[in-house]
Amino acid sequence: MKKQVVNLLNKNVSEIELSDSIFGIKVFPDLIHQYIRYQNAKLRQGSHKTKTRSEVNGRAKKPFSQKGTGNARQGSSKPPNFRGGATSMGPQNRDHSFSLNKKEKTLALKCALSNKADKEEIIFIDSLKVDNHKTKNLHKSLKNFDFNSALFIHSEDAKNENFKRASSNIPRLAMLSDKGLNVRDLMTFEKIFIETKAVEKITKRLSWITN
Repeated sequence: MKKQVVNLLNKNVSEIELSDSIFGIKVFPDLIHQYIRYQNAKLRQGSHKTKTRSEVNGRAKKPFSQKGTGNARQGSSKPPNFRGGATSMGPQNRDHSFSLNKKEKTLALKCALSNKADKEEIIFIDSLKVDNHKTKNLHKSLKNFDFNSALFIHSEDAKNENFKRASSNIPRLAMLSDKGLNVRDLMTFEKIFIETKAVEKITKRLSWITN
């Protein structure tokens, strides 16, 4: 599969050969959904907590006499039926994450890339190098592309400090290294810009498994 490579002015500069086993496989929406659930679950803190009877601060003394009041007998003021008492079956600290094996993760990434490539939502760019860190200049260049939100994936070895600083003030635009590639970000942003050096590393990283 061949695709055009453009520069930051959206002008064709060359072509790139893509692996069909990564950018052209059958898409499994359920696997993409499962991976996004996996990522979201790992982000949850799980710090919600309510007090049990043993944790409620207070005395264990009977709140009133056993007989003669007309009320149901009570042993302490800590049960859930008392104001300021414990919470019955409330949430406790726990880990929300679940496991996903390496083969599923790799296949999910391939599905996300193939889905974006099929919709023509991946743009391959020769380099993210810019002369300065002025947001105004970068914003002017990006007006040559049509998108509401964009993710720029660069090679981890590339020095793109100017681009990083210039893009930090542009809303709905993010940068990510090839090592940080994940399904959640791929599906969140409308357009995906991938640097040609990053394509090589992504292909090498995901080619260990055959579909």
